[in-house]
Amino acid sequence: MSAATTAGAPPEPDGRLVVLTPRVIWTIFAALLASMFLSSLDQSIVGTALPTIVGELDGVEHQGWVVTVYILAIAIVMPLYGKFGDLWGRRYPFLVAIGLFTVASAGAGFSQSLGELVAWRGVQGLGGGGLMILSQAIIADIVPARERGKYMGPLGALFGISAVLGPVLGGFFTQHADWRWVFWINIPIGVAAFVTAWVTLRLPSHRSEKRLDVAGIVLLVLATSGLVLATSWDSWSGAEGYDWSDVRLSGLVVGTLAAIAAFVLVELRAQEPVLPLRLFRNPTFTIATAIGLVLGMGMFSALAFLPTFLQMATGAGVTESGFLMLPMMAGLMLTAIVSGVAITRTGRYKLFPVAGLAVTAAGMVWLTRITGDMSMWVFGAMIFVLGAGLGLVMQTVVLAVQNSVDPHEIGTATSANNFFREIGAAVGTAVFSTIFTGRLADGLEPLFAGATTGGDPSAVSGGASGLTPAIVSALPEALRTGVVDAYAQALAPAFWLLIPLILVGLVLALFLREVKLSDEAGMVARGEAVAHTPGAGA
Repeated sequence: MSAATTAGAPPEPDGRLVVLTPRVIWTIFAALLASMFLSSLDQSIVGTALPTIVGELDGVEHQGWVVTVYILAIAIVMPLYGKFGDLWGRRYPFLVAIGLFTVASAGAGFSQSLGELVAWRGVQGLGGGGLMILSQAIIADIVPARERGKYMGPLGALFGISAVLGPVLGGFFTQHADWRWVFWINIPIGVAAFVTAWVTLRLPSHRSEKRLDVAGIVLLVLATSGLVLATSWDSWSGAEGYDWSDVRLSGLVVGTLAAIAAFVLVELRAQEPVLPLRLFRNPTFTIATAIGLVLGMGMFSALAFLPTFLQMATGAGVTESGFLMLPMMAGLMLTAIVSGVAITRTGRYKLFPVAGLAVTAAGMVWLTRITGDMSMWVFGAMIFVLGAGLGLVMQTVVLAVQNSVDPHEIGTATSANNFFREIGAAVGTAVFSTIFTGRLADGLEPLFAGATTGGDPSAVSGGASGLTPAIVSALPEALRTGVVDAYAQALAPAFWLLIPLILVGLVLALFLREVKLSDEAGMVARGEAVAHTPGAGA
């Protein structure tokens, strides 16, 4: 490739030249936003529709697989898309990812059995992981780091928006249309994103002569699969109720640790490692990735159980409980966008993760005060603060990672940061779930034992294990209050366990080195000619 100039541009796949005008960049950005939104939304939209789905497809005992297989597939392919994009270019991997996701969404919607649905969800994940990673890497290719903040802010906001909006849409489609629209809604958006990317996304492709790290890929798949499955044991083991004393779980953990150790050894010797360990010698990359890890553990753990608490405490349906989470989305959107614009104007970014993690910690501390009879206005303020803190951090650390590595490794570094956040989310949610459900069981057991011996067994038919929001709302007032209080008393103290994680992230952020933001886009820095007209990327 020739050096970047303002007079020339990289050849498109069909040999023509392209100029990156502001209109072209914003059109590409719209396609990237749509693609990332689809991928992140499908991590949360299925949850509220799941009881209806598994009931219709007769697969209640294996319902956890519908969620787990998607998360597993995303985690596995994230590092692969990042590496393949660095080696061969990002245009065609991105188109493949959109195509896989869209076709799999159609297949999932037409599924006639739970096995079919799980298989299509796996294919969705194979596409979704690419959409997440390549969207962020492509922005780094076409927009200089100095101008990238205003683009990365909305991308980061999408994670929080989808986490909150997913349950709302899932409940709406299930109640007012058909659960299959949970998947079919992706089709028109996916087709539009594919066409837009095909027409406008004219990134150069190239061929690497370096040997592909096949052994590293295999071991990474094994290690990631083992880690995600081990932390999701309760959801995929069905109704048998295996616990941590089960020999199969112990064997899975041992095998996972062995795969991780072998992966490290292979990567140290590989000519072109899928996850170069030398990146961890870069303090900015290491600190920012560690912040992503602890943020994933804290954020997704907090989000996992708040809607359930709202349903139990207020009697709200699945859709209504999703609407009650909207203040968090508002806080996250506000600070993600504002911080992105501020980074673009000032060229400085360290302040935002420091402030964001401090605000997030304050929000977590406030959430330890939740009670069963609290005002929803107060609850909304609590989660607004939590969202505002997260919005200052999420994409800022990705920007820091991209700005600190060689332009040839932007995709690999971006995928590594996202990969460790996903792993943190899986581990954090599993640990938080164990603690929360244990506390909840301890609180409900004597409550229901007392209710039964008190002479009203019909009111607690099925016991604590069969509680649903509808059943709770129909209980006698004294018992209903006790159940809601049990949920609050189990959830509130559990947040104290997340606060040290956030504080660790805050300390790490204090040591985050502020590297001057580059004035060159990734393609330019790599010597790939690209023409920006005045104002492009501004």
